[in-house]
Amino acid sequence: MKEINICVLAGDGIGKEVTDWGVKALETAGKYHNMTFNFHHELLGHAAIQATGKPLPEATLERCKASDAVLLGAIGDPHYDLNPHLKVRPEQGLLAIRKGLGLYANIRPILLFDELLDASSLKKEIIQGTDILFFRELTGGIYFGQPRGRKEDGTIAFDTKIYAKYEVERIARMAFEAAQTRKKILHSVDKANVLESSRLWREVVQELSSEYPDVEVIHLFVDNAAMQLIKNPKQFDVVLTGNMFGDILTDEASQIAGSLGMLASASIGNEVGIFEPIHGSAPDIAGQNLANPLATILSTALMCNRGLNAPAAGKMIVEAVDKVLKEGYRTKDIMDKSTDPSKILGTREMGQQVLDTIHAIANEKIMA
Repeated sequence: MKEINICVLAGDGIGKEVTDWGVKALETAGKYHNMTFNFHHELLGHAAIQATGKPLPEATLERCKASDAVLLGAIGDPHYDLNPHLKVRPEQGLLAIRKGLGLYANIRPILLFDELLDASSLKKEIIQGTDILFFRELTGGIYFGQPRGRKEDGTIAFDTKIYAKYEVERIARMAFEAAQTRKKILHSVDKANVLESSRLWREVVQELSSEYPDVEVIHLFVDNAAMQLIKNPKQFDVVLTGNMFGDILTDEASQIAGSLGMLASASIGNEVGIFEPIHGSAPDIAGQNLANPLATILSTALMCNRGLNAPAAGKMIVEAVDKVLKEGYRTKDIMDKSTDPSKILGTREMGQQVLDTIHAIANEKIMA
């Protein structure tokens, strides 16, 4: 029996509700794949600030480093939106843990379930068949560049966008390798007509492309990429881009899938990875049994595939989610006018439905 240590960072808002079901999905699928889990719960974000004064306590980072993978819920609290002058903020914890774990690549699959096509605001014929894998650079760019701050009188603010060649090269290589296993098309997104850092980005990607002659490279300016995602999302397969551009484009792409509540992500580097839903902490619905747990459950499948070398368990979890959707079950954020009211579920009910389906799939395989 393989014993696996997982650090769970519930974070803020709906984080605890959704990570609870991620934990249960891992445990349930693990039983059928010779895996047992030890879950260690630590603080991050607003919850950590309240308890320790720091958005990322040292104990949290150390526990993450000692784990096989990290499951993250969401961070953020409206208190900081109402008080923008505060120097200590939840988001600092997220940036710091990425840096501390050396997580330079954020991987976001935009995979559509046919049963949810009507939940998207785009036409069904435009989005059906969309399957995009984003590679967003995570530890460089404008979010980390120095200097940054304000002039003394506070009326002028500045941030610095910096990329080093090695930062571009390591994530580009990861994207090229993924493209080789898919449709062999790589879209690299930058703003090379304006930004010097983007010109370096494009140069590095183009130089690296000679090592992957089987992959077609298409360079796009970020404004055109944003338009093309809505106009014809099916043209994309693997998309490579920088930190801020990737942050924006992946949130835009999430609406192709109909809801932030359906999309998983992985932040990985050379060792321990973080797996999390891409939605926020949604404090307005926290504690009301309204949050959609499916993105977090799908994040555990991504964890199995990319972090734990357990693809069979990951496949079982995705299969269970797909089957639940095929049977018509929905949370409120993914329902439409055709949804049977008796199949609109809360967080707990949807989570349990997935667990029951994992058991059913396992039993079917045993009987077969």
